[in-house]
Amino acid sequence: MAKQKDNKKVIYWLLTGCALLFIMVVVGGITRLTDSGLSMSEYKLITGTIPPLNDAEWQDAFAVYQQYPEFQKLHSHFTLSDFKAIYFWEWLHRVIGRVIGLVFIIPFLYFIATKQLTAKTIKKSLVLLFLGAFQGFLGWYMVKSGLVDMPDVSHYRLAAHLTTAFLTFAATLWVALDLIYPNKKTVDKSFRNLIGIGYIILILQIIYGGFVAGLKAGLLHNHWPFMNEGKFIHESAYAIDPFYLNLIENPSGIQFVHRTFAYVVVFFVGVIWYRAKQMSLTKLQHNSVNSLLILVGVQFLLGVLTIIYGVPLWLGVAHQIGAFFLLSAMTFTLHRFSR
Repeated sequence: MAKQKDNKKVIYWLLTGCALLFIMVVVGGITRLTDSGLSMSEYKLITGTIPPLNDAEWQDAFAVYQQYPEFQKLHSHFTLSDFKAIYFWEWLHRVIGRVIGLVFIIPFLYFIATKQLTAKTIKKSLVLLFLGAFQGFLGWYMVKSGLVDMPDVSHYRLAAHLTTAFLTFAATLWVALDLIYPNKKTVDKSFRNLIGIGYIILILQIIYGGFVAGLKAGLLHNHWPFMNEGKFIHESAYAIDPFYLNLIENPSGIQFVHRTFAYVVVFFVGVIWYRAKQMSLTKLQHNSVNSLLILVGVQFLLGVLTIIYGVPLWLGVAHQIGAFFLLSAMTFTLHRFSR
């Protein structure tokens, strides 16, 4: 008897991928906040999975690290013990990436061999596999930028790496939701488009979060609601000429955009919630818009606390997790009002 296509096993596979991507983003945040990302300057797909196992191997790995700008300009005081601490997070981050690749590829091939996927799901899964591979490439490309002259990675590449991770998760969740809720219904296109605009705004905010992280802009202007000394915008935020560079390369300007754009995200989610209350909703739709409102409030609060306290590790990670949950809720809401 032929296997049922797009069955529960396929849904569990996709949701497992979502869970692993979440873990990957959390560990990636810890890696960034502990300055661990450049501790492994070489990329070895197979042998890189195994960490140094004895003192000689650790000394060799440390010697390689000492050849690059991060050690020479920032961490010249590091001992082998210090190096081991940062090496662990980057190694774990890369290992999780490899696990995600295997979790996607092996079941995918099995489901194809046993004919458990429809043609439409196969096409969607191939897109997910491409996104995952592209995400891995961006990780390597990002690390490479910090091994030349400066002891930091390009904030453009970091933002691309972070945003692609979020979008890969969102796309995986969307495919899973297509299988969980296969039935189509009448769609209010104007409201769906409103959520779609809100989605784009949230993605832009995530990109700027990547810029803030890459330039360590969160360590500046640790006040709220004003940037400094009662000023809504500090003069350093527009100090570079030409002006547009303040929006993409000036740490003060980027922090201003990120903290100000947070109000736009909150406002837009509020509009979505208010508009939804005027409509006849299913229970899932009602819960989804309520969760959006709650999560955007929590995320805004986490952002304020992260700035005020100068980005301590736990708050920086919590803020990134908050963005992840908010994007998850926005993805679920858009899906529930699109099918």
